[in-house]
Amino acid sequence: MNFSRSQQGMSLLGGLVIIILVGFIATIAFKIIPHYIDNKALTKIITAVENDAATASRVNSPADFYTHISKGMQINAINDIRPQDAMKISLENNEFLVQVKYEKREPVIKNIDLVVKFEKEYRVRAR
Repeated sequence: MNFSRSQQGMSLLGGLVIIILVGFIATIAFKIIPHYIDNKALTKIITAVENDAATASRVNSPADFYTHISKGMQINAINDIRPQDAMKISLENNEFLVQVKYEKREPVIKNIDLVVKFEKEYRVRAR
């Protein structure tokens, strides 16, 4: 019984291909994940108006809402998004209608960019 010929393992070229693929996927993940974390923090900032009574008492107009979001973004170190460009806030029937729409681009290789697009609408009750 000679099994050594059928169990030779992975070649050097196969190992290099696996390492390159894992490195490429890790690079893309490290570029995308911070944008999703920032979007999650932005969602928490927007919904805090409805969930936190102290915050809700200070937010009475769309201008106050923009101020609240700007302060929350400053605390969470979200510096690459301007609230006035990324969202529209209006007051309708005692509810704030917040439409978030923005995209982030990350360069990958030379002229190849990775684009992450965020679009969501929130209805937040004013108190």
